[in-house]
Amino acid sequence: MLYYTPSTMNVIDFEHVSRHFVLQRDRRNSLHERVTGLFKPRLPKEEFWAVRDVSFCVAKGETLGLIGHNGSGKSTTLKLITRILEPTAGRVAVQGRISALLELGSGFHPDLTGRENIYLNGSLLGFNRAEMSAKLNQIIDFSELRAFIDMPVKHYSSGMYMRLAFAVAINVNPDILITDEVLAVGDEAFQHKCMDRIYAFKKRGVTILFVSHALGQVRNLCDRALWFDHGKLLTEGPSGEVVDQYMRHTNQLDAERLSAEHQEQAVTEEQPAAPGTAEPEAAVIAPADGPGQRWGSREAELTAVEFLDGQGEPLVAATTGQSLTIRMHYLAHERVTTPVFGLALYHRSGFHINGPNSRFAGLPIPQIEGRGFVDYHIPVLPLLDGDYLLTVTIYDYLLAHPFDHRDRQWSLRVYAASVDERFGSIYIPATWSWQPLPGDM
Repeated sequence: MLYYTPSTMNVIDFEHVSRHFVLQRDRRNSLHERVTGLFKPRLPKEEFWAVRDVSFCVAKGETLGLIGHNGSGKSTTLKLITRILEPTAGRVAVQGRISALLELGSGFHPDLTGRENIYLNGSLLGFNRAEMSAKLNQIIDFSELRAFIDMPVKHYSSGMYMRLAFAVAINVNPDILITDEVLAVGDEAFQHKCMDRIYAFKKRGVTILFVSHALGQVRNLCDRALWFDHGKLLTEGPSGEVVDQYMRHTNQLDAERLSAEHQEQAVTEEQPAAPGTAEPEAAVIAPADGPGQRWGSREAELTAVEFLDGQGEPLVAATTGQSLTIRMHYLAHERVTTPVFGLALYHRSGFHINGPNSRFAGLPIPQIEGRGFVDYHIPVLPLLDGDYLLTVTIYDYLLAHPFDHRDRQWSLRVYAASVDERFGSIYIPATWSWQPLPGDM
C-alpha cells in the first residue's frame, strides 16, 4: 500500500518527487577527440530517471528502512533529502539537523588529516570550532583511530574512512541520522559497535533513515520500510511485511535464473561426446580429495538427481516447510543384490546436516538391474534460507563397498519466505509461552 500523509509531526515530506539525469554516451574529453569528433555524428543523449514520482513521509522518531536492488533509487532519494541533489520535480521538506553517512568519505578532504577532517565535517554540519573541540576526544575514541588521527586521510583504508565518518556522524547529536550501506566495509566488531549506537539513537527518539542490503537488520531495526525498484516506490509498510515481499520477489527471480542455468547445462550435457572420451563402465575405488569427487566400482551407478515438489514437479529451489522429494536415478550394468542407497546433506559452509540411507530406514531392495530410481521423501522441509550440497551413494548391504559415491555434486537453494525463523540452518517447529510470577509483577 502506498500512501502519503502530510503532517506537522513529519520531519521529512517527500511529495511527488522526480529526479532525472542526462546520460552522454559519446564523451570527448581530449583536444584530439574533440577535433576528430567534428566529423563524426554525436550519439543521442539518453534520459535516466533515478527517482520518478515518489511520495512518502517520515514522522519524528521513526526508523525507516529503504530496500531494493542496486540502482533502484535509494541513494538518490537520500541525496535529495540531504540537498546534495535538487529534485527535477516535486517537493522535499526537511525539519531538523541531518547527519548523513552516504558515499564513503564524502565530506572528507584527502589531503587533510583525520583531525582536520573532523573539524571540516563539523563545520559542514553547522558547528563552530569550539563546539567540535569539545567533541573531539569522544569522536577519536569511538573511531579507535587515535594512532592515525594526524595522518592525511588519503592514506586511510576504506574501513578507517568509515570509522572516522561514522564517529563524527553519531557524535554531533543529529535530529535525523541517515546511513547508506556504510557499515558494509567495517570489521565485525566495529559493525556491532555501530549498530549498538544506532539502536541507542532509536531509543532516544532520533529519526533514522537506514539503507542496507542486510535485510535482517532492516527487519529488526526499522519500524517501516520502503521498497524501491527502477526509480519507483513499489510498496511501503511495516518492515517485516515489506522485507518478506521483497524476498519473495528476489527469490522468484533467483529461481528463474537457476532454472535457466540448469536448462542450459542440460542442453550442454546432451551434446555427444567426442570419440575416445567415453567414460569407462567401471572405475577403480579411490578416496575423495574434497567436495565434488566421485569414486566406486560402478557395477551400479547414479546417473541423475531430481528435486520434486509435492505434486511431483521438478524444482530448482525449495521453500522451508514444503514437501520435497529427492529422486536418485540409477543404472545397474549387472545384477546387484541388496544395495543400499544413501545421501548426505551439507550446508554450503561444510557443516554436515544428516546422512540417511535406505537400510537404516528399513526399505528392503532385494536387487537392481538396468535403470530405476529411489525416492527420499521429506514431508516438511526443515531447512532454513541458504545453499546446500547433496551427496548421493550406492553401497553394498554392509556399507563397506561403494558402487558409486558422488560427493556433494548437487546443490539446492532453499528460501525461508514461509516461516518466521531467520537464523541458523534448521527450522524446528515450536511454540513460545510466557508466565510472570506473581511476586515479580
